[in-house]
Amino acid sequence: MKKYLDKINSVIENGRFKDTWESLQQYRVPEWYREVKFGIFIHWGVYSVPAFGSEWYSRNMYIQGSKEFEHHIKTYGAHKDFGYKDFIPMFKAEKFSAAEWVDLFKEAGAQYVMPVAEHHDGFQMYESELSDWNAKKMGPKRDVLGELSQECKRVGLKNCASTHRVEHWFFMGHGKEFESDIKEPLKRGDFYWPAMPEAHHHDLFSEPTPTQEYLEDWLCRCCEIVDKYKPKAIYFDWWIQHSSVKPYLKKFAAYYYNRADEWGEEVVINYKHDAFAFGTAVVDIERGQFADVKPYIWQTDTAVAKNSWCYTEGNSYKTSVQIIRDLVDIVSKNGRLLLNIGPKADGTIPDEDRSILLDIGKWLKVNGEAIYGAKLWRKPAEGPTEITEGQFADAEAKAYTSEDIRFTVNGGYLYAISLNMQGKDSICIKSLAEADASCKPNFHGIIKSVEALGYDKTPEWTRDEEGLKIKTVKIDSETPVTFKILID
Repeated sequence: MKKYLDKINSVIENGRFKDTWESLQQYRVPEWYREVKFGIFIHWGVYSVPAFGSEWYSRNMYIQGSKEFEHHIKTYGAHKDFGYKDFIPMFKAEKFSAAEWVDLFKEAGAQYVMPVAEHHDGFQMYESELSDWNAKKMGPKRDVLGELSQECKRVGLKNCASTHRVEHWFFMGHGKEFESDIKEPLKRGDFYWPAMPEAHHHDLFSEPTPTQEYLEDWLCRCCEIVDKYKPKAIYFDWWIQHSSVKPYLKKFAAYYYNRADEWGEEVVINYKHDAFAFGTAVVDIERGQFADVKPYIWQTDTAVAKNSWCYTEGNSYKTSVQIIRDLVDIVSKNGRLLLNIGPKADGTIPDEDRSILLDIGKWLKVNGEAIYGAKLWRKPAEGPTEITEGQFADAEAKAYTSEDIRFTVNGGYLYAISLNMQGKDSICIKSLAEADASCKPNFHGIIKSVEALGYDKTPEWTRDEEGLKIKTVKIDSETPVTFKILID
């Protein structure tokens, strides 16, 4: 590891990015990331074997009294005899095909793919020289991240990677509280190491503080992913905002950005909770969105399932309509959507996940010109439905109406997207009302034509001081309907 740390320091010393916020402020969001609007997140790992509760099974199964704890004893026996590590041989991924997955993502209309390279459980889904506890040496005995990265390149999708390793500091700690397979002594390189007492998840100064040894190990693991797979984006989960991580976080960013310079590439880091100084990376909102447009690029990450990020038996799914509506709202406000699926342990994608992805792809085939590469209009939206801003606010579908309209511009056209035309054959777009003599800041442009994407018959339209009134024929759609408006 010392050799790797020396390499990291050398790259920072010789690159234009240094490990300070001041230097990292040189960062600019790449043009490719400004253009993309829809990506696929993948939570797949050892936790997919028990397929119970959520992807936090490795933590929760060691919390006495939890539903996972009781399920584990009932299904697999005492923790001292069958621990989390014993799921690894059962994680065979015998039906996994990276090509089939990526072809599905392409059909879904995705532009970038973000597999979880290492989750909180500490099992690496890629070939590693820093730990033997990885998918190339155990379980599937395949370099999952490597295979997916290659397939993404084959079809023209951006290959990315996510690491949630930093939370492993405390993730397995409850296993020391009773007789289980997690016991001292633990040392670096052990699967469960360090299994410390659980920190308060949002206390920036919680103790016990991660040690230098642990944080250097974290840094090297992150940089190894960068060097082996050259991901176009790296996503971090929440605990990187802990005070002890900050110096290493800056080192990683400087290393990654400098390495990208060497490759002639432009890259992205996604973060939460002000872990990065604003402007040095791209902010992400988990399971939520902003209520209004933002002047900066941002991302939402959410999942097809409401209850879990990984596959579990009996997942509660969102509808494809709900997800498409949220996608439109997010894009109109300068965001992009990273949508998670959870494959089964054998490597198959559940029918529900597949169906949702294909529905999104079908909609994007018709309406993609209003989404891909879209720019902001003078306002993002109109309509009565209020958006709850912030994290963990998207579980329930919003009661959108035909009056809820989102705007984008692209290629000389204005796109007005009605989020719910069910039972409707007409709308009035108030933001496009004729300007009156008062010269209030209404829309003063000339509307030359209106068409409804995906519908052969050209809608009738008129415009007055109330708005642009569009009369359609046989449009009765829950999924958003896009009106393409030529303006002069």
